[in-house]
Formats: sequence, structure tokens, C-alpha cells
Amino acid sequence: MIQFSERNSIEVHVRKSGRIDSPGFPDTSYPPSMSQKWRLRADRGHRIRLDFHTLILEDDCQNDFIKIYDSLAPIEPRLLTEQCGYPHGSLSFVSSGNVMLVILVTNKEKNFPGFRAFYSQIPADDGECGGKLIEDRGTFSSPLFPANYPPKSFCTWDIQVPKEKFVKVLFKKFAVGKDTPGCLDDYVEINNQKLCGNELKTTMFTSQSNKMTIQFKSDPSHVSQGFAAEYEAFIPTNPCPGKFRCSNNMCINTTQHCDGFNDCGDNSDEFSCKCEAMQMECKNGLCKTKFWRCDGVDDCGDNSDEEGCVKCTEGEFSCRNGRCISKKLLCNNKDDCGDGSDESRCEKSLWLQCSDFTFRCRSGRCISKLNPECDGELDCEDGSDEADCRRFSMHTRTRPRTHTHANLCVFAECGIPPFRSSRIIGGQVSREGEWPWQVSLHLTGKGHTCGASVLNNRWLLTAAHCFPDEFAQASQWEAFLGLHVQGQTNEWTMTRKVKQIIVHERFDHISFDNDIALIELDSNLTLNQYIWPICLPSPTYDFPAGQEAWITGWGATVEGGEAMPTRTSD
Repeated sequence: MIQFSERNSIEVHVRKSGRIDSPGFPDTSYPPSMSQKWRLRADRGHRIRLDFHTLILEDDCQNDFIKIYDSLAPIEPRLLTEQCGYPHGSLSFVSSGNVMLVILVTNKEKNFPGFRAFYSQIPADDGECGGKLIEDRGTFSSPLFPANYPPKSFCTWDIQVPKEKFVKVLFKKFAVGKDTPGCLDDYVEINNQKLCGNELKTTMFTSQSNKMTIQFKSDPSHVSQGFAAEYEAFIPTNPCPGKFRCSNNMCINTTQHCDGFNDCGDNSDEFSCKCEAMQMECKNGLCKTKFWRCDGVDDCGDNSDEEGCVKCTEGEFSCRNGRCISKKLLCNNKDDCGDGSDESRCEKSLWLQCSDFTFRCRSGRCISKLNPECDGELDCEDGSDEADCRRFSMHTRTRPRTHTHANLCVFAECGIPPFRSSRIIGGQVSREGEWPWQVSLHLTGKGHTCGASVLNNRWLLTAAHCFPDEFAQASQWEAFLGLHVQGQTNEWTMTRKVKQIIVHERFDHISFDNDIALIELDSNLTLNQYIWPICLPSPTYDFPAGQEAWITGWGATVEGGEAMPTRTSD
């Protein structure tokens, strides 16, 4: 338990809406070695809702953190959440009663901008949920979704459709408590099965009659965002009219059947397919693109796409240029491969003749080390491998270079927003400023058409396939930067006309090889927290097969799906 004296407590009555800020926000960082608490009270018969506009603390919750309690004292069994860093997802919290406690604790180092949160009181019955659902289709969600559900909630939905039909429920979003055996904390119960955590093995559930009951329960502490679901009545003999029926009774567009992607979630849309010319047939019957063969990743699921590949024998090392050498020659201070790859992972780098496989220092000399950039070790004699790394620092005595936080002075050249953030997998909504290099390219009369990345204050990087002959004129395009929701500009959104488009001269419209293009804007950008360049790796940077990457934009989150109005990350 954290102990505080009354002298560092601020009493807030939330009958009238208002806000609370961390000390100094937004003009200065919060002070070091401090503790501050806000005791919020609402009128009887009301709940307190707290919505965070900004929350930027140190990443490590052992140092700086915010705690929110469903009480006026820091009682750990009533803890709703603990936050630090630049968290992702819904940052709205609702009390079970008419009181709430907010605590900010900081250590003596690395002070950050802090937070701003807006409070209000809502009627207690605003958190009510459940009921009887009798229409053929509809939606339901956890209390107050997409805000975090209140503690001590209990809801029951009884779905009843005509007798000749069954019921299916699809969870579109799901984040309920912790993934523990038996779901001992918060859970959803459906078909006598308890569900909890952030990832479901299946998102589709069906009944064997015209009735289905779903229950939701939250305990007194540690809330989550909750869930959003849709239900639909279906005739058992024809559950997906006009669409493809998955084995789990999910319905997908017929165009997604046999497209090489697991759209159903159980691969049932990819079995018994006839492979096309550009596809290979796996031993398990799946069809996958030929580009994935022998890439070191088990795309088929039975590793048959990696069988029969030309590989070095046991005891041999596979060089990046395709040669095989004895493993005994590794790290012997000699370039036996001819491309330096046998010396690229050794404690000491070799100076080599420059090639397509070596990193070139600014001095013009090349080294064997694989991906030496910004790894914290000086490998080039001139230090150029560490010179342009993604760094930022806080500087309290310098005038701002961003319009939001007057204490920020960002020294980074590219690649990282001023504040790091956690990420959510699965195509969920990103937060403003989380991907500051993301650009929306609008085609005249058609709106958002393609995405792009900021390279500097004048140039963008995008895909060549965005510019077929009928859309190849620069005057047809406009760039939106700092945009979060399509159609909703804000104070940090900038727009620029396009001056010229440079498509890669060897772009192949069929294979999409060299699918890259440069865009020059008609005037310079002002770089800030919401508009920032992305880093480009050196030409020799090696991306091994299977390495994870973040994909951002406003496009569909699944093949054949609908575009998203709000910027997402996956």
C-alpha cells in the first residue's frame, strides 16, 4: 500500500465537468521525486468518468506511474489500473460508485510531460447492460465500451430468435481481464464456456437452438476495455447466404475463398482449392504464393514449402551470396564466403572490399558486421555506424520545437516519435502521434487512396502501384500529414500539394517488383511530434525471413475487408 499525507491531496467535486493536469503540464515536465493524489467525488446516484487526453510518463512503472482506485484510499483490491509510458488503447475509466482516487508518483530521473484527464459525472445506470435480444441480428457490448468497463459489473443477454433458426455470435473486439485458467477474475461466459484475456482461440460461437445466453462479470479491480460483439440468426441448412461458410460458421466474401490467406481463422476457406499458376500446392492441400517457397518460414503449416530447397549440408555455413563453406572457417578473420557473411556475426569485424553485402562507413571503407547501425557499438573507425541513430532527449531550458509541450527539444533525425508507445496487434486503432511518419494520399474526387511515409520535410516514400497511367499526374494528388481519422482534420494536420511523382524505373505491374515511388511536395513541412520522418536502413541491411514488422494505414485489416476511417496498426 502507498501512504500519502493529506497535504498532497487535491479534492475535486465532479458535479461540473473539468480536468486535472499533472503538475506543470503542458508547459513543463512533472517534478522529480514527488507524489500527488486527486480525490474525486460525484453526487450520490452517479459514477465518475475519467477520460485521458494525454498520458506520457516514463516507460518503466517501477519509476513513474499513475494508479487509479475505485475508492478514496489506495486500497490495492480496489485498484482499477496502473499506467506508465505512452499506453495504447482506451484510456477512459469509470467508477462503480461516486468516488475515485488518482495517484501520480515520480522518481528523481527522466521526467516526462505528464498527463491531462477530463472528468465528469454520469448517472449510475449508465453502466447498466444486458437484456433480451429478439431481433434477427444486432449488437451488444460490455458496459460503456469502448471505455474500460466499470468494476463490479454483471450483465446477462438472452438472445431468442424464431424457432426455425439458430444463433451465432461474433466477437469483433475482446479484452476482458487476464488470461488465466478458469478465468478467475473478469470473464464472459457463453455456451457454458468462460472467456478471458486478449486473444480468443475462436471469435465465432453458435447455438444448437434458437436461444443463447451470454453473461459478463467484472470483479472489484483491474478493469479492461471489454468487448464488442454482433449476433445473427441463421437457418441451419443455409447459414451464409451469398457468402462462403467457414467450418466455424463464420461467413466471408466468396472472393476470399481460395485466395491463399486464412480468412476463416481455421483454414477451412483454403482447403480443397485448385492452386493457380502463381501458387504452390502444400502437402496438406493448401495453396500459397510461390514467392514464399524456400524463404525459411513455414507458410504451409506442415513445412512442405521449405522441403527440397537447396541448402548447405550439415557442417556447412550458408553464405548470403549462396555459397556453402565449412563451419570451421567461421570467424577466422578471413573472408571465405566472398561477401563477408562468414565474419558478419563475429566479435571482431573485418575490413573488406565493398560489395552489395557489406556496410559502407562514411570514410568509404566497408566492414563485415551484419547490421552494425545503431547497435551501441562503434564499428566504423569514424563512428558513422552510430552517428545517425534514433535518439531524443528532454531539455527544460530550451524553447519548444513542438507546439504541444514547451519543455521538449527533440534531437532525433528520424524513426521514432518523441515518445515511445506500446503496440497492439490485430489492426486496432492507433493513438494520435504514435506513427508520425504516416501520410494519407488523396486522389482528387476519390479521397484516401494510398499511404506514404515522411522521409524529410519535402519528400515522401510510397508504392509505385498507386500511380497507374490515369492517375500519374502530380496535380491529381494531395498529401495529408498528421491525420488520424479520415475526414477529421485537427490543429496539427497539414496538407500539401504534390509537385512531382518519381516511380521506380523497373517497377513491374504484374509481379510488383520494385513497387516504390518518391513524392516531392510543393512546399516544406514543419516537423513536430505528429509529423516526423521515418528512418531508412542502409542498402545492405539484412531483414531475415519471418521477422515481424508493423503495418499502419487506413486500409482494410483483412484481405477483402473494408477500409478503416481511423489510422490502425497491425
